Amino acid sequence: MSKIEESVEVAVPVRTVYDQWTQFEEFPKFMEGVQRIEQRTPTLTHWVTKVDGVGREFDAEITEQIPDERVAWTTVAGEVRQAGVVTFHRLDDTHTKVMLQLDHDPQGIADTVGDKLGFVRRQAKSDLKNFKEFIEARGNATGAWRGTN
Repeated sequence: MSKIEESVEVAVPVRTVYDQWTQFEEFPKFMEGVQRIEQRTPTLTHWVTKVDGVGREFDAEITEQIPDERVAWTTVAGEVRQAGVVTFHRLDDTHTKVMLQLDHDPQGIADTVGDKLGFVRRQAKSDLKNFKEFIEARGNATGAWRGTN
């Protein structure tokens, strides 16, 4: 199991950042390789990805969700094995730090080699940077889910 930790500071209030992060079906707009996400239940998402020409599908269960604080998940079915948490830290009224902690289990030789070369870490860093650009350009969230789990 590999562990990745990345963070980014965003010039948007914590509520806006959190609200956008709960809009899982919007992730393809800023996550490279994510083709589609379907929100099947309040806690279950189905992911369709394609990275370096390799398509994968998996389900992820949201295991913890606290508004403006954290979203945690684990995969429950499919070709990807991972668990993670994103936490949101209010820096001031207009700035938020987003921290990602991801544990992933590379599947097969290609994944293992890619992991050793730091591909997943670089992708996580890039996705956070893209999220920053996406939400800062919008200035507001495309939606919100304020429930807890």
